[in-house]
Amino acid sequence: MLLEDNIITFVKNELKKIQKVLSPGYPECLESQREDDEQKSSREAFLKITVVFLRRMKREELANQLSFGACQRNLKSALKKKFQCVFEGIAKAGNPTLLNQIYTELYITEGGTAEINDEHEVRQIETASRKPDRRETTIRQEDIFEALPGRDEPIRTVLTKGVAGIGKTVLTQKYTLDWAEDETNKDIQFIFPFTFRELNVLKEETFSLVELVHHFFTETKEAGICSFEDFQVVFIFDGLDECRLPLDFHKTTILTDPRKSTSVDVLLINLIRGKLLPSARLWITTRPAAANQIPPDCVGMVTEVRGFTDPQKEEYFRKRFRDEEQASRIISHIKTSRSLHIMCHIPVFCWITATVLEDVLETREGGQLPKTLTEMFIHFLVVQAKVKKAKYDGGSETDPHWSPESRKMMKYLGKLAFDQLQKGNLIFYESDLTECGIDIRAASVYSGVFTQIFKEERGLYQDKVFCFIHLSVQEFLAALHVHLTFIKSGLNLLQEQQRTSMLSKLISKPNLQSLHQTAVDKALQSPNGHLDLFLRFLLGLSLQTSQTLLRGLLTQTGSSSQTNQKTVQYIKKKLSDNLSAEKSINLFHCLNELNDRSLVEEIQQSLRSGSLFTDKLSPAQWSALVFILLSSEKDLDVFDLKKYSASEEALLRLLPVVKASNKALLSSCNLSERGCEDLLSVVSSQSCSLRELDLSTNSLNDSSLKLLSAAVESPHAKLNMLRLNICELSEENCEALSSVLSSQSSSLRELDLSIRNLQDSGVKLLSAGLQSLNCKLKTLRQDLSSSLRELDLSNNDLQDSGVKLLSAGLQSFNCKLDTLRSDQKTFCIFQN
Repeated sequence: MLLEDNIITFVKNELKKIQKVLSPGYPECLESQREDDEQKSSREAFLKITVVFLRRMKREELANQLSFGACQRNLKSALKKKFQCVFEGIAKAGNPTLLNQIYTELYITEGGTAEINDEHEVRQIETASRKPDRRETTIRQEDIFEALPGRDEPIRTVLTKGVAGIGKTVLTQKYTLDWAEDETNKDIQFIFPFTFRELNVLKEETFSLVELVHHFFTETKEAGICSFEDFQVVFIFDGLDECRLPLDFHKTTILTDPRKSTSVDVLLINLIRGKLLPSARLWITTRPAAANQIPPDCVGMVTEVRGFTDPQKEEYFRKRFRDEEQASRIISHIKTSRSLHIMCHIPVFCWITATVLEDVLETREGGQLPKTLTEMFIHFLVVQAKVKKAKYDGGSETDPHWSPESRKMMKYLGKLAFDQLQKGNLIFYESDLTECGIDIRAASVYSGVFTQIFKEERGLYQDKVFCFIHLSVQEFLAALHVHLTFIKSGLNLLQEQQRTSMLSKLISKPNLQSLHQTAVDKALQSPNGHLDLFLRFLLGLSLQTSQTLLRGLLTQTGSSSQTNQKTVQYIKKKLSDNLSAEKSINLFHCLNELNDRSLVEEIQQSLRSGSLFTDKLSPAQWSALVFILLSSEKDLDVFDLKKYSASEEALLRLLPVVKASNKALLSSCNLSERGCEDLLSVVSSQSCSLRELDLSTNSLNDSSLKLLSAAVESPHAKLNMLRLNICELSEENCEALSSVLSSQSSSLRELDLSIRNLQDSGVKLLSAGLQSLNCKLKTLRQDLSSSLRELDLSNNDLQDSGVKLLSAGLQSFNCKLDTLRSDQKTFCIFQN
């Protein structure tokens, strides 16, 4: 026993020495003092032997400590090597860029829900881009698990959502890299980053949690670490929207042993539920449409990646372009195009924009920069074609012509993009490529040449997964495929039934107008805007400038101005229909792609001259006014209806602006019950930004007020301040308003009331609402009249805030109380 103790003492001393050498802060040796490979191998062998010895001596704690030091060092080294670079830039460079050189801080906010959002992501981007500035809880990526003010409990699971290309993956890479370089989160002992693409491959296999970690992070297996309960561990699961595992959280299989094998989906379900390794922290990223796959009770906090704010966009381009004059020109140009400015909200589109503008500035000094989305994506495609020609075909990068191989490649990729877009697929497998004529053996060549258009996800064992770098690239290539097919064969891929008669094809030449009208109708039929961007690209490809840029790929069709003018008129006719705001906005973007801004310029001129008469506006002109106001950040801070027309008709036309505004002044617009219903459906909408609503001097009747109460009480409503003038409140509506005050879901902080002819029962009901523990009111302004003679507040556990509000309220009821029954504390406050 004495011998064992001596050995243990010796090992402890050696352990201290080894840990000192392995520690990140240990100074590097001089070149002459560094150990050679043989000495390092000997040291590693010694560590392994020592660990085995300690485990045989039943000294698991010491063995784990010794294993941990070497394992953490090796893991950090591997993660640093994996994540320190990103492949950003055009394919000709062939070299990765250091992440820390180009990383720009992303705008991350706390809050929101994990509910599904199946709107097209471009719609979500446009909505986010026009949200007015307001106080929101922002989070730095290194503090993602930190408890926020007002929260005592630690955060175990964070769900981060954001549209494709917004920077979620790069965010997790930066978090991991900072830890691996000992910059942040030094209290964390292990970070294990997974992607659902990697996990999908293991769908049919079984693992224990320990085996799964060993499988992906061999450093832990080599160190012999078989338990993670005693370590602070962070698991990162990136890309929930790409998960193909059956994550059924209703399964009853409970797993608590990290060493017990099961299917990967059961493993993940128990890990997320906290049944398995409850001490671990989890970070899950997803696109909004898949956020509801994780039950809300399993999520400690929901965060949202909003991409780049306007200052962050500028920071990105100034980092990318070191020449100050060049960077300033690019930033100014992006600001002049609403479409480009909105899309640069997404970091991946900033990459595309930088690639294009860099090439244009180099090859056409002083030339015109692309203004529309279609022009930007065409230029991007041309850049890639020139690189391919120079690299593989022996041509010059200055030669823009397309080689036969490149044309064939674009044909196959376009078909793949269109077929998968129709199916709603963003991730493709070997069978998908084979169906489109792509030789799987040449797939790596495709992904290598068009690095930023089409990439192969590597390291996924036997399965190869392919995807376009962003949904917008897929939609552009799909539109290009539809356009080329129609020009060459007259076949309209958007129509289910085609005329197959050879005679009919000879008699009537392909008419682009019919293709465009079909596409417009298809896009308007889509409830969630899933063809919006596709439509913009398809229309933009018909311009003469597009044909010039893509000469050699697009067939010259001669002047298309007449066809495009007919398409413009068709779109303007559709704008006269009763369309949703989102659909109208997309049609204006379509007009912009066709270089027609006549409607918008007409309304802008009227606004500038002060001669806008809303009673004479056509439906299309109303839509143009909405588009202009939604593009103006100034008007979205405070929207005052009286600037345009204090009428219900104007309000109903401008409801999309109300929805996007921070504060809406809607006094004296003679709201009817129908107008109230439409307005309040906006207030209770999940995407509504409204925080303050002024409905003063509108004579709201009983049914209108009941609608208002239901809207404010909605869990999606964000109203903090409400101003009302109500001529008379029935007992039923007093009860509804009282319900709002006491609702747990209501966010109302300030209420401004002017009520005449308030009955005694109404006062009691409102008082009950103010007494509620859920009442969040901080300010109550009122001018209330009542003949109330008696109020009994006995046996009510009033909070101080509720007492003060109730006191202020009763004092302003022109109080005629004869009897007040209350506890001493409340009575004293009333006396004050």
